[in-house]
Amino acid sequence: MMTEKQRTLAGPSSFQGSALHTGAHVTLTLHPAPVGHGYKFRRIDLPDEPVIEAKVAHVKTVERSTTLVEGNAKIHTVEHVLSALAGMRIDNVLIEMDANEPPIGDGSALPYVELIKRAGIIEQEELRSFFQVNDPIHLESNHGSIMSFFPGDGFRISCTQVGPQGRFTQYLSLEITPEVYQKEIAPARTFVFYEEVKELMEKGLIKGGSLQNALVLRGDSVLSKEPLRFGDEFVRHKILDIIGDLALVGRPLQGHVVAVRPGHGPNTQLASLLVKRHADMLSMAPHPLTSSLPVLDIDEVMKVLPHRYPFLMVDRIVNFDGAMKATGVKNVTINEPYFQGHFPGHPVMPGVLQVEAMAQVASIIMMRKTENSGKIGYFMSADEVKFRKPVLPGDTLFIHAELTRARKNMGSAKCYCVVNGAVVSEAMLMFGLIAK
Repeated sequence: MMTEKQRTLAGPSSFQGSALHTGAHVTLTLHPAPVGHGYKFRRIDLPDEPVIEAKVAHVKTVERSTTLVEGNAKIHTVEHVLSALAGMRIDNVLIEMDANEPPIGDGSALPYVELIKRAGIIEQEELRSFFQVNDPIHLESNHGSIMSFFPGDGFRISCTQVGPQGRFTQYLSLEITPEVYQKEIAPARTFVFYEEVKELMEKGLIKGGSLQNALVLRGDSVLSKEPLRFGDEFVRHKILDIIGDLALVGRPLQGHVVAVRPGHGPNTQLASLLVKRHADMLSMAPHPLTSSLPVLDIDEVMKVLPHRYPFLMVDRIVNFDGAMKATGVKNVTINEPYFQGHFPGHPVMPGVLQVEAMAQVASIIMMRKTENSGKIGYFMSADEVKFRKPVLPGDTLFIHAELTRARKNMGSAKCYCVVNGAVVSEAMLMFGLIAK
């Protein structure tokens, strides 16, 4: 799991120029912001200077660019400045503008990277909060776009750019770090196919467009004021846009994005799916418990079980359902001793310890009986054991046990463990109780 401090700017820094689609002259200033602020735009040209948070919930249109709307305030073409901030790992910034669209510069994110460097970068006290997934997220559009997000370390983007009739098809896969972003992604310029220019102009777009801030692809030729900066500049700019659009998730990503024929529509759809996945995870997180519930805290658990660190696998019992059912909780942290040697590069809770956790909860049910007080539970068998999903640092393991047989000195239980509403392991256990 990545651990990094949040970062903001050391001071304000400004940039002036023409906007790509509206053609308006605009001054944009980046200001430092406190921890947890994220990215927010402020329109100082409007009454009351409204602020729009850069979140995917505020995406209104994705016609050749990404537009944010909140109330009566709009911000067009946010992807390049957001891409530079995310690519350079800046977490908290107030983006102040005196028009409704940032300056396009040379059509790349390089002017914004230079703006960030002029301002300076400082670390803040709080850690960055990364978004990760345990299972892939996938979407396909009616226009042939495919967007996927897979679990992984770091942040990688693998992208295939495909033009009309398959022209200028390019592929690139890069691990995105500030160093890689600044050198390999930020200089890539926006581009348009010649056959699309007339339609865009008829829609009132690209009023500020020229060969000084965009590449025009006509047939197999490239029209530009300067040579291509990369042989695969087009796919690099697509990666630039993906980074900017996914910044609308509202937190840095950890994983692997695989994109085929991406665009602002599919990019922001993936951002929406990521936000929904995060909301679903939060909704399934354990709720605070009140003292009125029949629970055992850790001290009471240790009065029942003889196990101690590092073999105590139950932090508390959160529910008893009659005399035969119980639910325990284990908060799995990166500090667990087994993570030092069990797949250190990809820490996973060993399955045998999940089975042990099930047995401990089942033993607690048995030892609640007065006649079993002071006894110790021993494994006799474990059947129908299944491990369905990995349990990772940061997960909360809910351990469910139901006694199916409870004789004087012997018991059997049907058990299963749950993380974020999904069963991760299960087993049928048999154990015996003996006096110390």
